[in-house]
Amino acid sequence: MASPRLETYCCPNRDAATQLVLTFQPEVFCGVCIGSASVSLLLSILQLLPKQGQSPRKMPKASSSTILLLISVCDILGGLGIIFRSTVWIGFPDFIANISVVNGTDVWPSAFCVGSAMWIQLLYSAGFWWLFCYAVDSYLVVRRSAGLSTIVLYHMMTWGLAILLCVEGIAMLYYPSVDSCENGLQHAIPHYITTYAPLLLVLVANPILFRRTVTGVASLLKGRQGIYTENERRLGTEIQIRFFKIMLVFIICWSSNIINESLLFYLEMQPDINGNPLKNVRNAALITWIIMGVLNPMQGFLFTLAFYGWTGWKMNLKWQKREIPWESMSTSAVADNDYPSAVGSSVNYQSNIHDSKKMTAASSQQTDEALSMLSEGNTASDDRLSRNSPIYQGW
Repeated sequence: MASPRLETYCCPNRDAATQLVLTFQPEVFCGVCIGSASVSLLLSILQLLPKQGQSPRKMPKASSSTILLLISVCDILGGLGIIFRSTVWIGFPDFIANISVVNGTDVWPSAFCVGSAMWIQLLYSAGFWWLFCYAVDSYLVVRRSAGLSTIVLYHMMTWGLAILLCVEGIAMLYYPSVDSCENGLQHAIPHYITTYAPLLLVLVANPILFRRTVTGVASLLKGRQGIYTENERRLGTEIQIRFFKIMLVFIICWSSNIINESLLFYLEMQPDINGNPLKNVRNAALITWIIMGVLNPMQGFLFTLAFYGWTGWKMNLKWQKREIPWESMSTSAVADNDYPSAVGSSVNYQSNIHDSKKMTAASSQQTDEALSMLSEGNTASDDRLSRNSPIYQGW
């Protein structure tokens, strides 16, 4: 699971609330994390592999398809970090015990604690930023303002902000060093803010952007043929449901983190967290801690279901070559040579008609590509828009 408490535990003078959750049945908790992360990892890879009966599609112009894959990659790599950390925690208890040694000579326990915690936080934070970029890109696609060039900007923003916030939070937490962290809650607050800032951004901004995108889709569908039929209305509803599923998965997987952190902060502000009046609060914190170990790693698989639906069990691992669109090229060449230059006015007239048709066709193609990108993974729209396996959707 992903929590700023993992980094806080690396300090020998960690607070009592962090000590409470990380020392509560560590073998059971790590076993739960390994099981959840392993199931999510295997099912996510199964979802992304090509399936039988599906043919590769051409590279889409929108970058949102690539963003969906990058979100899944971040979840898979984050899950691998959870599996590695939990396996070492269970398999080498003496090694883990040296993390709490003050002024110890062995630096590897502290290096493992900090490194594994940073890996998990960085990958899941990057996933949050990519999810925010997906909402932005979906809105821009509807507004006809997105393209392949925007993916470079998304990479710079996502990885730059994720690394910057992670390093800044860690530097403030471990000042002046890992072995002698400052006491008190104040020095750890910047670390918690940098950890939860992208999560809260997705919770607040993505529903707004998704709502604006759905509104834009209705206008896009009306402008395609000038009418708003039942098919267009159904397609708009499917896109809205898809956005709803994405936010539902996100809220289910991460609401326990917010609840748990609120309970632990409340315990930290108490003079004695072991007092009998706080028993219910401690139990609630431990319960949500276990829930985090189950739901956080499962985000990867649940997101693939929200993105693409269930893609099936029958995999197709045969390499399929990309076909060259000779037909469209030859059609274009014939169209260019349809009208030989006999009379100048006639040529100009035919050329204007041809250019108008090309512009109309290009506009219709852009609209179809935007709708195809937004509706990827919706079963009802798959037949109309030829949805294929995620591994073929632009990668």
